Amino acid sequence: MKKVITYGTFDLLHQGHINLLRRAKELGDYLIVGVTSDSFDRGRGKLNVRNNVLERVEAVKATGYADMVIIEDYVGQKIDDIQKYNIDIFAIGSDWEGKFDYLNEYAKVVYLPRTQGISSTMLRAETISDVRIGVIGCGRIANRFPSEADVVSGLKVVAAFDTNQSAARALASGIEQCKVCASAAELYSMVDAVYIATPHLSHYQYIKEAVNAGLHVLVETPMVLDGNQAKELFELAEKKGVILMEANKTAHCPAFNHLMVMIKSGVIGEVVDIEASESKLWSSNMSLREFDAKQAGGSFYELGSYTLLPIIKLMGCNYDNMDIYSRMENGVDMFTRGVLRYPHATCSFKVGMGVKTEGSLVISGTKGYAYVPAPWWKTDYFELRYEDQNKNQKYFYKWDGEGLRYEIQEFVSCIVNRRFSTSRLRRRESVCMAEIMQSFTERKNFFEI
Repeated sequence: MKKVITYGTFDLLHQGHINLLRRAKELGDYLIVGVTSDSFDRGRGKLNVRNNVLERVEAVKATGYADMVIIEDYVGQKIDDIQKYNIDIFAIGSDWEGKFDYLNEYAKVVYLPRTQGISSTMLRAETISDVRIGVIGCGRIANRFPSEADVVSGLKVVAAFDTNQSAARALASGIEQCKVCASAAELYSMVDAVYIATPHLSHYQYIKEAVNAGLHVLVETPMVLDGNQAKELFELAEKKGVILMEANKTAHCPAFNHLMVMIKSGVIGEVVDIEASESKLWSSNMSLREFDAKQAGGSFYELGSYTLLPIIKLMGCNYDNMDIYSRMENGVDMFTRGVLRYPHATCSFKVGMGVKTEGSLVISGTKGYAYVPAPWWKTDYFELRYEDQNKNQKYFYKWDGEGLRYEIQEFVSCIVNRRFSTSRLRRRESVCMAEIMQSFTERKNFFEI
């Protein structure tokens, strides 16, 4: 049997892809198709992919040409796959002419003619015009948004609004043809989507207004501080047929997503404990919103959604009990530690603005543990460690820019593909985090230290 292998992203599968698969199949008896993973694409700087990996795999299978579909997830995998599957022919499009000659040592390399006049890039340009987005709240985080949005295709920042007009003008000054709006209502009238980066307590009202205006919404984490409000807003968004997504950059980080997939696959056995910490040592004398109790200041509201993320992603939303311990100052928590008990595991998080901690993530299992050093919420490296140190593994990834580009790309992908929930941070997980924030607000199982 003559085996053939080919690779590709296969985004927005088109006739050119189908022709390539047909030609590759004609070279032998058995065709293996490698489809690039989402994280691998992002690692190579491909942030304009419209279909996620599952959608692309299904599209390839539907052509009927692939006898087997595999996922390409790392540099150097082609050589490993050729040897693993005993491949005779490596086939690739002629636009890669000469780039894979080095594989001739392992299999015969064949460059297949490319179908002229069609490409995924062309289809992306034709299938949808740029999503026009407006920024509401032009403070520290929002100032990073325009440059991050620039590297994601399919999105254009066209408007800005802030109750402080000078902040809106400053953000808009660096963006071509970006209008400074006198009100949120004016902004709603000229955009398809909004990015909300206002103080926490104003999120609910802005989200509700934007969704009722038929706009897609990307809102900074924490989305809201009340579980009932979170449920209401997600239900309203689905009723209106728009995307509502919480902008938690760690949730969309390629390395963090790969870590979650690996842990769920059982590489460290059954998870029995998670410890997640994050701290920023700021002076409480600084006149910042984060130290104002009336503006939902404090370390838990500010940092808690990040430390809760790995716990909820791995252990789920159905914990048995939660206790919260906080060190308070002028009505805000300068340090908070929470302990969640699950049927077969315990998990803890620590956040601080007036107490410094290691800032690492440790996930303990029955076969080994995962260690992510500080700042783990910007994951670009992690280790899997075992009793036999010879089995330890280290993983390195790219973290590009400020990290917002990953959540922006997923937001655009959800809009284009009409996906109301992203697997990286599902709606129920956002609701769960809002419910935990609400428990803290209501001081349930709360102990001051």
